[in-house]
Amino acid sequence: MKNSPLYLLMLLLACSFAFTSCDKDKDKDQEPDGPVLRFKFKLDPTQERLGNLGNPTAVPAGNAGQNPDFNGISAHYVELAQTEYTQIGEGDVLFKNEETTQGGSQAIVFNKKKKKNDGEVFLEVPLKDVNPGTYRWLRTSLAYQNYNVQFDAIGQSFTGTLASFVGYNTYIESYKVKDSTVILNSNKAQGYWAFETIYSLNTGQAPVTTVPNPIAATSPIPPGSCLVTGEFENPLVITGNETEDITIVVSLSTNKSFEWTDTDNDGKWDPLDGENVVDMGLRGLKAFKE
Repeated sequence: MKNSPLYLLMLLLACSFAFTSCDKDKDKDQEPDGPVLRFKFKLDPTQERLGNLGNPTAVPAGNAGQNPDFNGISAHYVELAQTEYTQIGEGDVLFKNEETTQGGSQAIVFNKKKKKNDGEVFLEVPLKDVNPGTYRWLRTSLAYQNYNVQFDAIGQSFTGTLASFVGYNTYIESYKVKDSTVILNSNKAQGYWAFETIYSLNTGQAPVTTVPNPIAATSPIPPGSCLVTGEFENPLVITGNETEDITIVVSLSTNKSFEWTDTDNDGKWDPLDGENVVDMGLRGLKAFKE
């Protein structure tokens, strides 16, 4: 019986079923083994507006800004830093998105990024995988934003949707702004954007991206990075013996974070009149336990 063709066929089918089942199990989301360190976004248009060195700053003369209405945002890198002297990469790096050289130079892989919105969790790390220590600073590299902004044209006010790529360099296969999909299969440098209205889809390049870092004097960030740095409201202490989840709110200032040249000084964005996008960088980070 064991050597019969029927037996061998049954054995082959059983093995095939077993391997298929194992493959499906691998695809299932695994429940965290123990408590987690959780991070969630808070997008705050009332939070202090900061410049690159972490100092309060107003919109400069000749420009104007508005608080965007966010549809989603994504992070590329998350690191806990012990002190203001902890250099980039010397803290506890909890997350780094996939990168590639497919488009030429090193770039973030956009199409593998998860977009989250205000109040949503964007990262969970098992606490057993976090190095024990006292952390006073949080570094988060923000790579992509999608939001609605107001603009004027032909004497009327409209709403459009902007896809904003603020990571140092991004390899983009394709992306959807609102209803339109753009296919690129190439790299785009920091500041690339696309703006969709009911009438058209336009793309451009912002000349600068503000990246607040209050500890720039002791822990500078690389040029072109979007590694926003912020201080914990109270130091985050990880003992290694935690039994409950810890949730960290990453509060990002969207206070006039969309900025343009205001040639007629009316405080309204008039893209048809040559008012160009200047800056799309977020304006500060605060971190605290929920």
